[in-house]
Amino acid sequence: MSSGDVDFEQFRIFLEKACGILLGSNKQYLVSSRLNKLMEQNGIKTLGELVQRMQGLPRSGLREQVVDAMTTNETLWFRDTYPFEVLKGRVLPELVKANPSQRLRIWSAAASSGQEPYSLSMAIDEFERSNLGQLRGGAQILGTDLSSSMLQACKAGEYDSLAIGRGLSQERLQRYFDSTAPGRWAVKPAIRSRVEFRALNLLDSYAALGKFDIVFCRNVLIYFSAEMKKDILQRIHATLKPGGYLFLGASEALNGLPDHYQMVQCSPGIIYKVK
Repeated sequence: MSSGDVDFEQFRIFLEKACGILLGSNKQYLVSSRLNKLMEQNGIKTLGELVQRMQGLPRSGLREQVVDAMTTNETLWFRDTYPFEVLKGRVLPELVKANPSQRLRIWSAAASSGQEPYSLSMAIDEFERSNLGQLRGGAQILGTDLSSSMLQACKAGEYDSLAIGRGLSQERLQRYFDSTAPGRWAVKPAIRSRVEFRALNLLDSYAALGKFDIVFCRNVLIYFSAEMKKDILQRIHATLKPGGYLFLGASEALNGLPDHYQMVQCSPGIIYKVK
């Protein structure tokens, strides 16, 4: 094994321990493309030296910067479309009918730059518009992410033309955003007001989050080992109220845990109901 391979292996171990992300052995290019600038700025020449520096200077902020760079992902508005249609057409009517005056709590467990929690808030608004007076208790959405830079972007709620163009219709742009400058839009206060953002590592405890009616944990579990994924899904189950729902990504499946979740076939897509 070359010194470069040894360095990469050390970095893979560090990243899995820090945030659960399991890097494939073919991901050297991804790592170098995401960390080159940061390593240059800190005068670090190899991944092995980077790991040593993070371990030797744990309070320097370098560890947080590295995790931030490795966990930042681009995302879309209303990603895959069907989960938001299933939410409005099936899940919300069922939950509202069971308890019309309750305040629904929704957790977006990988908020990235805010598109998913804000899409959820827009979907809630669309449900309320077409089902007047049904959601009497309103809804609260919690968006969590590991990345501090992503959370800052979430809280700002401002997006450029490139980000706006990823999945947002012209109708929704006009209804839910204010133009703040040429090529920049901000989420309207009414949509932002029901969304709260908090830093959370999915490897940490969820006890302080409270209980939820719905959890969106989409397109993040693919980065974890099978053992870690199972642990996260068991702990998400503990946050869900009886009869609550879990939404996973289109390419993610819930294998095992038959005592925890019941698969619900939708057309299209699959969601999971708490047992």
